[in-house]
Amino acid sequence: MNKNASAVGRKAIKAINDLAAHRGPDGEGFFFGKQFALGHRRLAILDLSRDGHQPMAYGKRYVITFSGEIFNYLEIREQLLLDGYRFSSETDTEVILCAYDKWGTACVERFNGMWAFCLYDREKDILFCSRDRFGIKPFYYSDTPRRFVFGSEIKQVLCGKGGSAVANVRAVRDFLIEGYSDHTRETFFDGVSALAAGHNLVYSLRSHRVDERRYYTLTARDDLPALDEWAASERFLAELHRSVAYRMRSDVKVGTCLSGGLDSSAIAALSSAVTRATSSARFQAIHAKGGSGRLDESGFARDLAAKCDIDLFVIEPSVDDFIEAIDEVVYCQEEPFATPSIFMQYFVFQKAKQIGCKVVLDGQGGDEVLLGYERYYSAYLRSLPWHAAIREFFSITGHSRLSPREVLGYLLYFSVSRIRIARLKRKFAYVRPEYLLRFPNIANLNAACRNVRALQRMEIERFQLPHLLRYADRNSMRHSVEARLPFLDHQLVEAAFAVSTRFKIRNGWTKHILRVALAGLVPDNILWRKVKLGFEAPDAAWLEAAGADMQAAIGRSAIVKHMCKDKPDFDKIDRGTLWRLYSIAKWEAIYSVQLTAGAGESPRSSGCSNPNRTPHPIRMN
Repeated sequence: MNKNASAVGRKAIKAINDLAAHRGPDGEGFFFGKQFALGHRRLAILDLSRDGHQPMAYGKRYVITFSGEIFNYLEIREQLLLDGYRFSSETDTEVILCAYDKWGTACVERFNGMWAFCLYDREKDILFCSRDRFGIKPFYYSDTPRRFVFGSEIKQVLCGKGGSAVANVRAVRDFLIEGYSDHTRETFFDGVSALAAGHNLVYSLRSHRVDERRYYTLTARDDLPALDEWAASERFLAELHRSVAYRMRSDVKVGTCLSGGLDSSAIAALSSAVTRATSSARFQAIHAKGGSGRLDESGFARDLAAKCDIDLFVIEPSVDDFIEAIDEVVYCQEEPFATPSIFMQYFVFQKAKQIGCKVVLDGQGGDEVLLGYERYYSAYLRSLPWHAAIREFFSITGHSRLSPREVLGYLLYFSVSRIRIARLKRKFAYVRPEYLLRFPNIANLNAACRNVRALQRMEIERFQLPHLLRYADRNSMRHSVEARLPFLDHQLVEAAFAVSTRFKIRNGWTKHILRVALAGLVPDNILWRKVKLGFEAPDAAWLEAAGADMQAAIGRSAIVKHMCKDKPDFDKIDRGTLWRLYSIAKWEAIYSVQLTAGAGESPRSSGCSNPNRTPHPIRMN
């Protein structure tokens, strides 16, 4: 969008579009307005014919570019047919257009799915943009005096706004010291924002004003709290089965990730059942083996595959695979990330592409909606009467990997912000003091630990789920694979949110309601596992092999030097902090990130470079 009323040239929009070629290798398309242009890369999932081409027009009034899936599109389509609408394709894209024509911007409230789209309304002279309720699909934008640019990936926005890449030091600070990312609308790049989950954005082509409004707030369904545990578990299983069935709707092959943990096993078991009911082909799953001993979950994955008649593929990425993929994954993720386990996920989707699974289901979201993390114990214990809390305390030590001392540590660490802040100040004593003055994120989270539901909402909306969704989206789409997340069906999330906490954590077991619901469907050794991993990477071996390069990269980082008053002592830094420093340094190098802005916007940006270039695929200065 050029705000000076000049037309957007084909070369400019194609350069932006090409940077997302991996997100849609099945075709490209463009629409040119008077002062704006829309580009689209197609990943054909529904209606593989030319009828699914985008940008898609409806009549002479609407044009849309859409990423994602509306899983209940068949039900909405039937309703629209009764109201007199007619369709020329079998796509969910056309359903969005007709739904907008009937219900306006409120149409998104009827969608069950994951989406990021921009719809041009000629009559109102607006661009109506929307992002799904939990932010599964990305939407980034930049609004400068000269241009408004948006895209599914940050590299597209950097290219479109025509400037150098400048670090958002606030985001870097939160990531390095507190370990948080994707927790605000800001990105690691100054001037690039994310459209918040559950929000619409309307851009006026007349006034060039941006109006961003929330359309969804997570609320508990009022028809579930009165149910007993057995009825609640049956209801939850029914919701999960419906969600899985919705996400099996596809005109291409569907598979799943299978770590061997409870969430991925639930999805795999239900998906295989849906497949057996409709096809003679065996359902396929992919497992990433993290090594031997504690990290090896392949036995659990094989047990599930045998019980559910699943064709299982096991991969075991090596140290060499990790080192060879570092630059590619950093480029793929676009922003620093907190753990090398992201590489395991990357290799899983790489394998999915190799075996022809264009759609892959994933168990992401199960821990957030069912209180699967051990830190929830703190809020749970505080919510109980003292005598019940003591009894539950000892149940936790028997049904989790935590010792009594560790449970007490969790209770204090996640309840008293002063303890966490003091520990971080000691740990990061080499960081400049101005970055250690305030810790609002920790203060907010620890305050929420007084109430389980408040903590759960904060984890879903800000501090846990958003960065996990970014990892999954980038890793899957880099391989032209669509990741679908049954645990994040909004109806299922609302149902889980309403269920009593004592059903989600019971006798020390996290996600108790899911364990009860899956009895007989999933092997008992998976149902009642105490240790939670989930595609855990062999961090120690990988980081030891990359140690020299990591220290050298950190030493070259202008951002690290700017933030630190002393040189980090690598002999005293824990692996997690070392990785975060390295992740910042590699991101800075690969995207040529600067600490301050250059001369401003220029008509040329080498950010619009070949998206497949390696090992340093993009340069921004």
